[in-house]
Amino acid sequence: MEAHLLSHAIEAMRRDTGVVIPMYFPAEGASELGRALLEDNVRAYVQQVDDPGRICLSVDGAAHGREIAEELAANYGVITVCAPENRGKLNGVRHGVAALWARGGLRYVAAVDADGDHFANELLNLVRTALYVQEREGGEVLVLGRRSSKHRPMGLLRGELEELADRILLDALYYQAACSGAPLCFEYATAHEEYPDFHSGFKLYSGGVVPPVFLSEPELCGLAPDAYYRHGCEAAATVEALLAGARLALVGRSTFNEQPVSAFGNYNRTRMVADKIIWPCKRLDVPGAFVDQWLRNHLPRLLLNTLAPAGKEELSQIRSLVLEAFGLDADDVSWGPLFV
Repeated sequence: MEAHLLSHAIEAMRRDTGVVIPMYFPAEGASELGRALLEDNVRAYVQQVDDPGRICLSVDGAAHGREIAEELAANYGVITVCAPENRGKLNGVRHGVAALWARGGLRYVAAVDADGDHFANELLNLVRTALYVQEREGGEVLVLGRRSSKHRPMGLLRGELEELADRILLDALYYQAACSGAPLCFEYATAHEEYPDFHSGFKLYSGGVVPPVFLSEPELCGLAPDAYYRHGCEAAATVEALLAGARLALVGRSTFNEQPVSAFGNYNRTRMVADKIIWPCKRLDVPGAFVDQWLRNHLPRLLLNTLAPAGKEELSQIRSLVLEAFGLDADDVSWGPLFV
């Protein structure tokens, strides 16, 4: 019954939870808005914990915000760490988690974005959910902050692409579960919708999965480092936590109506989304024929394919990149039934 008590969640958050805020600004400098959002975010998270040293600003590459992080650390008492080179978001998260973990005494570690879209006042809900699941089930837990809509804040294109990656990741996890003989325990993750918001960046990890997810050698699966550190970062963290024995739980969270800042437009979209699919399927030992069929299953349901011809062309390019990684040719794909 203790997990129902808000006071226990508050205590666990304030005393036993660390927060990593991965940072990246362009080498030419941070925008005024980006810097203001980061400082506001730091100020908000400092209020959630007893010791500001439980919050780590982790800079992904020395040229991408180190001085800003050091200034904020001096002003707010948080700690900072800087990776020697820029590799991608997961690189920043890994360095930040390692720095916090070395200080000891943590029961949970949260990863949150720098722009304030992962509201500090909602961290308590993730901790409370983790306590509830662990009290009932024991073991480890991964809590995702689920967005009520991906299309509304991110736009049709990005929302559709994330839906595709989420759906195929769910297929891959079911495949791995069937092959391993270990059921996929998603009873705390399916109350909201048919597929979890795997690519939400607002995540809370219980301590037992921290070493295998963040402190062990990364599994690149024979792919370019970008597939793991940059493009597939959210899928990679999710998959490794589940493989380490975490039970998945989702809790609703708020999000800005429009993203105040975003690096999405800087990426090669087709390559990025393809890697979100390729890395987890490689990591979970999914044969290419299954990945091909899952793409055939899900592409027709996406509204993006009705944005002709650009939507279909982009989805076809993503499919071609995915199948190429599995040594398959991308023949024509059906976009659905004759009539609906």
